Amino acid sequence: MSLDVGVVPVWRDTTQPTAVRVEALISEMTLDEKLAQLYGIWVGADASGGEVAPHQNEMIDDVDIEQLLPTGLGQLTRPFGTAPVDPALGALSLQRTQERIAASNRFGIPAVAHEECLAGFATWGATAYPVPLAWGATFDPALVREMAGRIGSDMRSVGVHQGLAPVLDVVRDARWGRVEETIGEDPYLVGTVATAYVQGLERAGIVATLKHFVGYSASKAGRNLAPVSVGPRELADVLLPPFEMAVREGGVRSVMNAYTDIDGVPTAADRGLLTELLRERWGFTGTVVADYYSVGFLAALHGVVAEGDWGAAAVAALDAGIDVELPTVRGYGAPLAEEVHAGRLDEAVVDTALRRVLTQKVDLGLLDDAWSPVPNALAGADADDAAALRGSVDLDSAENRELARRLAERAIVLLKNDGVLPLAKPARIAVVGPTADDPYAVLGCYSFPAHVGVQHPETPIGIALPTLLESLRAEFPDSDLVYVQGTSVDGGETAEIPAAVAAAADADVVIVALGDRAGLFGRGTSGEGCDVESLDLPGAQQQLLDAVIGAGTPAVVTLLAGRPYALGSAPEQAGAIIEAFFLGEEGTPAIAGALSGRVNPAGRLPVSVPATPGAQPSSYLAAPLARSSGVSSIDPTPAYWFGHGLSYSTFAWSDLGVSGKVFSQTVDVRVEVANTGDRAGSDVVQLYLHDPVASVVRPVQRLISYARVDLEPGQSATVSFRVPAELASFTGRDGRRIVEPGTLVLGLGRSAGDIVFEHAVELTGETREVDHTRPLHADVTVTPTSGG
Repeated sequence: MSLDVGVVPVWRDTTQPTAVRVEALISEMTLDEKLAQLYGIWVGADASGGEVAPHQNEMIDDVDIEQLLPTGLGQLTRPFGTAPVDPALGALSLQRTQERIAASNRFGIPAVAHEECLAGFATWGATAYPVPLAWGATFDPALVREMAGRIGSDMRSVGVHQGLAPVLDVVRDARWGRVEETIGEDPYLVGTVATAYVQGLERAGIVATLKHFVGYSASKAGRNLAPVSVGPRELADVLLPPFEMAVREGGVRSVMNAYTDIDGVPTAADRGLLTELLRERWGFTGTVVADYYSVGFLAALHGVVAEGDWGAAAVAALDAGIDVELPTVRGYGAPLAEEVHAGRLDEAVVDTALRRVLTQKVDLGLLDDAWSPVPNALAGADADDAAALRGSVDLDSAENRELARRLAERAIVLLKNDGVLPLAKPARIAVVGPTADDPYAVLGCYSFPAHVGVQHPETPIGIALPTLLESLRAEFPDSDLVYVQGTSVDGGETAEIPAAVAAAADADVVIVALGDRAGLFGRGTSGEGCDVESLDLPGAQQQLLDAVIGAGTPAVVTLLAGRPYALGSAPEQAGAIIEAFFLGEEGTPAIAGALSGRVNPAGRLPVSVPATPGAQPSSYLAAPLARSSGVSSIDPTPAYWFGHGLSYSTFAWSDLGVSGKVFSQTVDVRVEVANTGDRAGSDVVQLYLHDPVASVVRPVQRLISYARVDLEPGQSATVSFRVPAELASFTGRDGRRIVEPGTLVLGLGRSAGDIVFEHAVELTGETREVDHTRPLHADVTVTPTSGG
């Protein structure tokens, strides 16, 4: 094939089918050029808008970019998310880097640029949205889809192609530091919310990346990067379903492996998971990218190849199904080439991964003859006038902040209220606690300010982050606010506790602001590598809480946290408790609004709140033997169950029954919900399945559907669930997924521990096997029945 100037090669011809374009390009490439498409390098954008240079980031290891670029480059790792950079100048830097990459290889192929986007585009000046655990608290996939669309549009506008989100790990042990990154402890909630996020990101033109496939959250003792010993049934029925749903319904184009090993097999080298299940059974056609350094970890940590044998590690990962090594090249470059030359790896295996990578680049328009490195945000701008570009790209628009506000307000969970809330214009408010005057208290560990910005104290945060104290002053301008920190988040300081008690005793109400500080690898109380031994509040916060409650003043406990904590006597003695899982930049105004009544709390718990700090691991999704019993002195019953949440509205439910007591295919269950309060509110009807007798042990309750219902005062609506029999399927004794006849109990609940109506129905027919094409959802309709 000719590469002459003026001749459009087949791979750049948009009139040709993608497969034809890809095969034509592969046929022209040398082995080194093929391998170059299978790795990325980590170099941050230049803050002045200049081209990326290898000395700009130490994470590049010993890579020589001058030697790499002539053969091409598959990915650029986090050009925006490595150091603070003005968005416009970051876009210009990326543009110039892409120009150089394309000009340096003989096929003119640019790189895929990827970024983190777990709680917003993780770059300086971009909107910090609520963390995934707060998404789960909304029980509102449509709102999460809208957020993801905005995140994706912002990323695409500056030249980014792929986002490393969402996280689909199901919480199995709340001591795990990355709970804040998850959506909750129920696979159906995780699956529906994560799939909505994927749809929003993909529709914006960004390649979404499911992570961490699979089992990462089930590590022993809740320790990060620890072994996983789940059985095949827990894997199939709890950990895999969210990924299956996102693959089937989300249009997702990438998956990232988990760091862990499951029963001794590292996921990065598990062909059964990455190829046989993901691709051959589920039909996934996108790329599998390595979690950072996981290819090298096969040699350095797992010991399934000799330490330092990067070639053997690369062969194991590539053969298992990892197409792209990230974040930089260690195994997929020269070591993998040597394995092919030595005959230990068939070049056809390289071609298989390359085919998927190039197909994705075609989909992104990167191989089109008309491809331009200029991102939309810089269209028409003068690339030679960097000074004029500074400040011209807004990644924290008013529209973004409005959406962040709606999400934050939707995610606030009112755990308890004895009537103290909403506050009736108190004359004097005492505010105590370590998260009250900390702007970072609303941010998770993958927000840019907490993840990267803290390493650059000389640089402004880049977004407005009002503290809770500031938001309370704005919300209650006529009240006298007195603030005492009391203690730090994780220190043992108690000297200020008497002053906090005195302030509380002299006030009409005391707001106790507790929670976490997000960080990485032990530098916080929540976040990656910030695992805990128990679910006690960090530091001396419980001592502060107990002392302040003891002052006798009505106390409102407000938790700005990344995981649920045991709260000691607070569930019994506090006047009200608000759970707010890292609500992002609009979080504190939302909390203040909930305290005043301007915001009607609407969130529901995505994870149970423990009654005691040591009863872990535990989850509502548990078999009968995991419940409280007389044969153990440990009671794992939570203080507040999964799905729990109160409102300032009141809702009355009327049982409308089921369509029949016997069914073989589908059964309908209905309930009428009426707003009997004096203000608009939102209720969440949760449908649980109980299988009293089965061939294997089943959870006592399992969420199979839900519906959020927004009602004006006096308004009512009928919520109908048409439930297919396949929602009762499970993994049988022989490893096949089956639907088994017998009695099922459908429960309509306000939480997993508050089932309002139950209906026993009989599923008839023979035991039958179902597969990945089975129905995953009930058909849900919400029909207004009277106006407000």
